[in-house]
Amino acid sequence: MKSTPTVRADAARNRESLLAAAEQEFAERGLSASVADIARRAGVAKGTVFRHFATKEDLIASIVCAHIAALTEAARRLSDAADPGTALLEFLTIAADQRQQHDLTFLQSASESDPRVTEVRDELHSALGTLVGRAHQSGAIRSDVTETDVFLLMCAPVHVVENLAAPKPLLWKRYLAIIFDGLRPEGAHPLPQPAPELA
Repeated sequence: MKSTPTVRADAARNRESLLAAAEQEFAERGLSASVADIARRAGVAKGTVFRHFATKEDLIASIVCAHIAALTEAARRLSDAADPGTALLEFLTIAADQRQQHDLTFLQSASESDPRVTEVRDELHSALGTLVGRAHQSGAIRSDVTETDVFLLMCAPVHVVENLAAPKPLLWKRYLAIIFDGLRPEGAHPLPQPAPELA
């Protein structure tokens, strides 16, 4: 029997609800959060979680993939913007805002070797490479800045303010502005080391 659109939509909503509940649970309890804890938060039976996600590791990878995919979608949407420099700055703003709202560092580390995470991360690199390439062509950023440089800087504004005890919610935007000024060609000095290569 074929599933109806309504059934598929319900399944998709259930999956999104489980992902949201799992993310909240992991944020509060770390990787020790159990599937039972997640099911309880989502208001479903434990078996329902396993119908959507075969293992806890599968669930973690799915959370990470969803957030990376959102960044990829944003990069692709901005790839044909009229002003490539503004487009790259908007992407970095979106990325930093995502990091501010959802600190997935420990989940990303836990799912580093998952092939699905690798695939979506490669897609993000490709989309970001297009943004960086267009910014180069327009002269918006210095020619010796690579896609890898920009990728590594995505979370930097939020990471900087985490050194303060009680930073104001939007203080990270100050540091994003400083970082983006550093990407501009005006007044640039030669970089002391070559860009790294990501595995």
